[in-house]
Amino acid sequence: MPEIQANLLELQNVVVTYGVINALQNVSLNVSKGSIVTLLGGNGAGKTTTLRAISALVPVKSGQVLYQGEEITNLKAHQIVSRGLAHVPEGRMVFSNLTVLENLQMGAYLRKDKKKIKSQLEFVFTTFPRLQERAKQIAGTLSGGEQQMLAIGRALMSEPQFLMLDEPSLGIAPLLVKTIFEKIVEINREQKITILLVEQNANLALEISDYGYVLETGRIILQDRSYSLRNNPDIRKAYLGG
Repeated sequence: MPEIQANLLELQNVVVTYGVINALQNVSLNVSKGSIVTLLGGNGAGKTTTLRAISALVPVKSGQVLYQGEEITNLKAHQIVSRGLAHVPEGRMVFSNLTVLENLQMGAYLRKDKKKIKSQLEFVFTTFPRLQERAKQIAGTLSGGEQQMLAIGRALMSEPQFLMLDEPSLGIAPLLVKTIFEKIVEINREQKITILLVEQNANLALEISDYGYVLETGRIILQDRSYSLRNNPDIRKAYLGG
C-alpha cells in the first residue's frame, strides 16, 4: 500500500445545483497524496457530479475546491488540467474518428516539451501494450476495454499528479476489467499518481483503494478506510451483495 501523505485535494462544503435540484449538498472530502480514494453510491447519488465539479465541467454554486492548498474552484477546465489534474469521464469519450496514436497525442495538447511527450508516450505503451499494437487503428473500432485503456492513456499523456476515473469497468468484459484495475494500481504505486475513483463495482473499488466515501442523494453519509467499509454490514448489504 502506498504511503499516505498530506492532502492533495480537498472539497469543502461544495454545493452544485442543476436548476432547482441540489446535485451536491455540502460535500466535503479529502484525498491524500499517493492514495487511491473511491466514491461509492447508487445512480444519481452525485459521484459523477463530484468529479465534474473538480474538473470545472459544472459550476460550483458554493464551497471550495482546493488542490495543493490552492483554491481551484470554477477555474477553466484547461487550467485544471495544466495544474496536474486529469479526468477520464464515464463512457470513455475517445475521439472515435482519430487513430489511437492521435488520441494519445491529443492528451498532451497543453505540453510543449517534445522529449517529455515522447517519454510519456513510451510509458503509456509500456503500461498498455495493446495500445501500441493498435496505434494506427481508428479508435472507434476498438473494443470497450481497449477504449477504456485509451481513455486512461490519453489522460496520462498530460503527465498528471492527480487522476480521476469515472466508472472504468462500465461495459467492459470481466477479463479486461481485471487487467484495467491491475493497471490502475500499477499507475498509483509506480508513478505515484494519486487517484480518485468512481466505480460501480464496489468490491473491486474497495479492494484497491485506501479510503472510501459513500454518497447518497448528494450528501456524504459515511466515510472510512476501505477495509472497514468492506466489513461494514450496511455497506455489504447495499453495495457488496450481502
